[in-house]
Amino acid sequence: MSNLFPNTDWATSKAADTQSPILEVIRHRWSPLAFSNQPVEPEKLRQVLEAARWAASSYNEQPWSFIVATQEDPREFARLLDCLVEANQEWAKNAPVLMLSVAALHFQRNGNDNRHAFHDVGAAAAHLAIQATALGLFVHQMAGFDAAKARQTYQIPAGYEPVAAIALGYLGDPQQLSERLQQRELAPRTRKPLEAFVFTGSWNQPAAFTQQSQGSN
Repeated sequence: MSNLFPNTDWATSKAADTQSPILEVIRHRWSPLAFSNQPVEPEKLRQVLEAARWAASSYNEQPWSFIVATQEDPREFARLLDCLVEANQEWAKNAPVLMLSVAALHFQRNGNDNRHAFHDVGAAAAHLAIQATALGLFVHQMAGFDAAKARQTYQIPAGYEPVAAIALGYLGDPQQLSERLQQRELAPRTRKPLEAFVFTGSWNQPAAFTQQSQGSN
């Protein structure tokens, strides 16, 4: 997997240090702040969205939509960028592609509330991120955006809710970031151990099997 990212040893060093072996494409997925201005090829953009298309969903409802803007259309890119909070605009302005994920809140078949809509949109976004990694691209998903502004900008109708903003592109040089953001970019990645969130029998009782992983590297 590391050969997808030539001349980026520091990026390869961000690979997950896992408790158990996992797919290399998942180990190498992470969320950078530094993006190259290299455009994302239309075929690759289609591929990542095709991966999102094939995510699982409750009753196969597929409650996701994606609004996409690229640097090749500066006006549209600026409209989507303006929906982000200022702290995210600082770095996301360099990404060649920005997106908004949107959830349909009701089942089309009967109009009932779909309480799993956000879960399913997240699954589609995870598919997108893994496919992007396999193609040598990087994704950074953001909660920091103005949902009301996004709704107004894109005339998102009632019954649909903006979920997250997404930056997509090739990895950039962390030196292009402010010193504060460079520190975030180069910091080691961490995760809770399995026993902190995998339970058996009752809440907060770690499953016995979580204690027995030997590590992958």
